[in-house]
Amino acid sequence: MPKINLLPWRSELRAKRKKDFMVAIVGAVVVGGLLSFAGKLTVQGWTAAQNGRNTILRTKITELDRQIEEINALDAQKSRLLARMEIIDRLQRSRPEAVHLVDELVDTLPEGVYLTEVQQRDQRIELKGSAQSSTRVSALMRNVDASAWLNRPQLEVVETRTDGPTRDANFTVYAQQIRTDDETGEILQ
Repeated sequence: MPKINLLPWRSELRAKRKKDFMVAIVGAVVVGGLLSFAGKLTVQGWTAAQNGRNTILRTKITELDRQIEEINALDAQKSRLLARMEIIDRLQRSRPEAVHLVDELVDTLPEGVYLTEVQQRDQRIELKGSAQSSTRVSALMRNVDASAWLNRPQLEVVETRTDGPTRDANFTVYAQQIRTDDETGEILQ
């Protein structure tokens, strides 16, 4: 009888399957490596694109911050200029008040009373001077109280001094200046 050996056929088939399996594994590893490399390149591309957008945003933000600083500086300058304009406007409106004040001081000063110093802080006016007697200081205070531009006289001190045959009373009187309305120019009470 002829001898048929089936073993080499099976071992060849086993070797072929083993070889095919190894080729499939190597192919899968290569395809997996290529997919991994392609994924890495894609993610790097996305990252580079996002970094580019972030750089553009940072540049724009820096530019906007600079513009905001310029706007804030201009606003501060505008506020300073408006404050100056308001002060100048207030001074312009109060110019007649100074004239009225000096006129009123002349009108309220009785005979025998001499002013040596006049100071004004806001609306408060300090009058220092000398008078021939303390009754003349009282007359000055009555005149200030009856004045249209001055009111609320307050006597701080009266010192009577005798200098030879003359007798003087040195005094300090405070008065309040009456303001005028900024818009109408009328006297405010």
